Amino acid sequence: MKTVSCLFAILMFLPLYGGEWPRFRGPNGAGVGEATGIPVVFRPGKNQGWKTAVPFGQSSPVVTGGRVFLTASEGGQLLTLAYDVKTGKELWRRAIRPAALKTIYKANDPASPTPATDGRNVYVFFADFGLVAYSLDGKELWRHALPPTTNFYGIGGSPVVANGLVVMLCDQMRASFVVALDAATGKQRWRRERPEVQDGWSVPVVYRDQLIMMGSTRVDSYQLSTGEERWWFPLMSNGSMGTPVIHGETLLVTAAGSETPWMPSFAATVAKLDKNGDGLISVAEAKDETEWFEHFGWVDADGNGQLDGKEWEQARGLGVGDYGAVAIPLDGKGKLDKGVVRWRLKRNLPYIPSALLYEGVFYLVKSGGIVTSVNPDTGAILKQGRTNGALGEYFASPVAAGGRIYAVSCEGKMTVLKAGAQWEILATNEFGEEVFATPAIGEGRLLVRTRAHLYGFGAGGASPNP
Repeated sequence: MKTVSCLFAILMFLPLYGGEWPRFRGPNGAGVGEATGIPVVFRPGKNQGWKTAVPFGQSSPVVTGGRVFLTASEGGQLLTLAYDVKTGKELWRRAIRPAALKTIYKANDPASPTPATDGRNVYVFFADFGLVAYSLDGKELWRHALPPTTNFYGIGGSPVVANGLVVMLCDQMRASFVVALDAATGKQRWRRERPEVQDGWSVPVVYRDQLIMMGSTRVDSYQLSTGEERWWFPLMSNGSMGTPVIHGETLLVTAAGSETPWMPSFAATVAKLDKNGDGLISVAEAKDETEWFEHFGWVDADGNGQLDGKEWEQARGLGVGDYGAVAIPLDGKGKLDKGVVRWRLKRNLPYIPSALLYEGVFYLVKSGGIVTSVNPDTGAILKQGRTNGALGEYFASPVAAGGRIYAVSCEGKMTVLKAGAQWEILATNEFGEEVFATPAIGEGRLLVRTRAHLYGFGAGGASPNP
């Protein structure tokens, strides 16, 4: 009894905030934290706990053991950085210099993948190198090199840690795969080739003994311990983004798509551009096509500098068909029939941001500041509207804690919403810098990474607003 009483006394005096944020979008990618007391109104110099300069990267913060971890790239080096979560002080940085940094699409960078942690170590992935493990104090534990990826837009997926495994999904233009390493040693435990999947920027989630991931044309479930396929479901998208969420025994997946192709037919394009009559489209012939030329390297799947009909139609058809936010069962075997869909919604779908399930409501936040609340059991829209103070483009995913939702635009304007079916706007906070990374909520703080800084709000900062 004395032991129990002492334990109870200790628990009574623990802070009311807490929780770790161990991977992209926190525990199992859900985007939900445990912190309370985060201000409603905050910005640089206002209700600010701390601010520290950081090198550029689009990876999101993760939190464990009193530390915040980020990755970045600077001067041809790939960096892993650790900061004190209470003060923002840099504790250590480690650098890897790859043989080369591949040129990738302008909207991405070499340090987009978010670290992952199991509370003992931190694991980072760089598309130009592979996976590296560090102790929380910065000691390098192992490296596992991987061939450079072949993804025109770069890699957006991030590692996850589960059951002693570090899992990395690498969907790319050619030779997509998912690999699982032993977290303690970095040795490969299993690898699953994904020849049926081209391109993708999603992060897996775990459900019991399943590893579930989105691809550009399907959702797959693998046995976590072995990589053996369990079930898959066809779902079109304009390139899989973000992370699915789990609602009881249902998977909620959001895949933006379209009813018709966004590109003209190959025949029409050849008739317009093929100057030498070889039936192909070269870089020189396409350079004045302002609507799609910047994506030439993506359409050119074999990388030979010319587009043929097969490449064109494959790119043209991406995302056309059975897309949408869908609710599907979390069990089955082999290919699941379309009839298993419990509901499907094709309106207000975000492209890059992941959806959020919080306190019984499903939220979609998309570019233009469009926020939609949805009944997760039926797919019925509950409310839709705009964050009028932040109407720009959105890369970061919304996160939630303490009855509030935080959604930040690329322009660096963060809207704070009162959570609920009939959500309300509480404040719009401006950072004055671009924000691409998804915020983290850990150890009582909201952590926001801008282009050049990392901020900590709440838990020991200025008094929260009512």
